[in-house]
Amino acid sequence: MRRAATALALIVLGACATTGDIRRLENEIAQVRDIQTRRDAERARQVAEVMRIQQQMLDSLGATRQAMRTLRGDVQNDLYGVQQQLVQLGELTGQSQRRLSELRAQLERRGEEIAQAQAAGDTTAAAAPAGPSAEQIYETSLGQLRLGSAGTARSGFAELLRAHPTSERVPDALYYIGQSFETENADSALAYYDQVVRNHPESPRSASALYHIGLIRERANRNAEARQAYQRVVDSYPNSDEAALARDRLRALGR
Repeated sequence: MRRAATALALIVLGACATTGDIRRLENEIAQVRDIQTRRDAERARQVAEVMRIQQQMLDSLGATRQAMRTLRGDVQNDLYGVQQQLVQLGELTGQSQRRLSELRAQLERRGEEIAQAQAAGDTTAAAAPAGPSAEQIYETSLGQLRLGSAGTARSGFAELLRAHPTSERVPDALYYIGQSFETENADSALAYYDQVVRNHPESPRSASALYHIGLIRERANRNAEARQAYQRVVDSYPNSDEAALARDRLRALGR
């Protein structure tokens, strides 16, 4: 553009330019200006776009940092909550284990007292109550099972069966021992469920035991035996909740 202006000046000064030359030179100057204007506009647009992208990146980085701070706070709170729950669970487990140990110790002491009384011929002492009741042992053992201490729960239920073989809690103890084994040892679970069904058919636990026998058989792909167990639930305990569940399983297995 500078060169075109210089040339125009020289032509005018030289007084040798025609009107056409001057017009052509003016057109070239206008074209050069237009090109320069477009370049400046494009450069300005590019600078503005770069600035916009930079701002977006800064905004995104700020949002990411805020999200990370929030997530870090949430994770810390969750970890604290889990730690508190673990502490509480540990305390409950310890208390239940101590209680079960105390009950066992009381039974052992009472057994020794009765043995001594019998040896001395003291029938009155021998007929005295024998320590913790079946209900006490049952509740403590059930609490252990619900806390996930299957082994401790089994020991408690076994103690109930030994110390109170005629208690109405016997079918409950057998049933829950079966439950404690169900995910660990299917054969042991089946053995205890079968005792409930055979020896305590009048107990409400019998329907549940039969239904669980069906579930264990079904998981083992022994569908014929599973159908037999489900059908026994329907036939023997038609009004029970387990009967409704058994009918659903029978439909799923196609009878």
